[in-house]
Amino acid sequence: MDKKSIKKVVLAYSGGLDTSIIIPWLKENYNNCEVIAVSGNVGQADELEGLEEKALKTGASKLYVLDLTEEYVNEYIIPCLKAGAIYEDYLLGTSHARPCIAKGLAEIAIKEGADAICHGCTGKGNDQVRFELTLKHFCPDMPIIAPWREWDIKSREEEIDYAEAHNVPLKINRETNYSKDKNLWHLSHEGLDLEDTGKEPLYDKEGFLEMGISPIKAPDAPTYITIDFEQGAPVALNDKKMSAKDIILELNKIGGANGIGLLDIVENRLVGMKCRGVYETPGGTILYRAHEYLETLCLDKMTMHEKQKLAITYAELVYNGQWFTPLREALAAFVDKTQEHVTGKVRLKLYKGNIIKAGAWSDWSLYSEEIATFGEDEVYNQADSAGFINLYGLPIKVAAQVNAKNSKK
Repeated sequence: MDKKSIKKVVLAYSGGLDTSIIIPWLKENYNNCEVIAVSGNVGQADELEGLEEKALKTGASKLYVLDLTEEYVNEYIIPCLKAGAIYEDYLLGTSHARPCIAKGLAEIAIKEGADAICHGCTGKGNDQVRFELTLKHFCPDMPIIAPWREWDIKSREEEIDYAEAHNVPLKINRETNYSKDKNLWHLSHEGLDLEDTGKEPLYDKEGFLEMGISPIKAPDAPTYITIDFEQGAPVALNDKKMSAKDIILELNKIGGANGIGLLDIVENRLVGMKCRGVYETPGGTILYRAHEYLETLCLDKMTMHEKQKLAITYAELVYNGQWFTPLREALAAFVDKTQEHVTGKVRLKLYKGNIIKAGAWSDWSLYSEEIATFGEDEVYNQADSAGFINLYGLPIKVAAQVNAKNSKK
């Protein structure tokens, strides 16, 4: 792109290390352009405190803080929950937040008449793809600036050096410089000691976990909860009607207090490398388990098995930044059809990091105690199975007969 033509840039701004130094870097390298910072509130809570003052102090002309929390929950999290979308045990906390944020970013860029959009994603990560594929959908002709693909900075240590040289205030230091991403669904930790797969995460170290505690420190008594679902979406917690957003927030507290939702994973990134990270997803882990439990009652065998296969594809699409694609939307339509009768109540027992099934009920349950019982019944004729087995096993019998016949020649 012609840098001289870039006079106004909209920046995806979190106030973290990367985006904090990007503001002065843009002004230095793009002709002192106007920088408009945009922060998407997807539930990162205290990370938004003091953001406007910091953005303006480091050179931005203004800051938009978009409240995307309801949209994020209802249009991104819940569809993934209903799909059972899981990428290598990872519940997609960063993956489905990025298209939500990038959509808001595109809307502000169009509104402001920006000449370019900038993000702070590294050239090694998945987020650059998630942001840019979404931007290609909403503003296909908008130039994109990705400093990590341009500047001479090679590491987070050099980023801190740059910040200190330009008087950019930081909330981190060199010793606690984990790369983190936080929203109302999860918190991720990468870098530092976690880059050595031989080292155990410091779950019991003060300040490492933010959304919960180590299972070792969890209470000695279990916590029982109930969750009600309507057509696959959570609608009540402990018999109290609540929005899906409020259910997630409350389950984060309950799950976190019981050491629920910790994941230590070496995952396969889109760009080809493996990366080790630790995720905290207390409420999300509970919801996925509860929803899966209810589906065992309400889905027939063929639908459940096909849905489980397609869930892998759905998760890969989300992980790989392909939210706004025909295939993802088509799979979402399939999922919605499967969820028409996934309505009922689930009870779970939470205990020291474990989620234990404790009962499930649904008016749409396909489970019949009368048919399944080991006791006496009057609805199932066991003699019927003989004819079924003869027909089901006919190909095996014929093959065995042919093999026996030919082995004698």
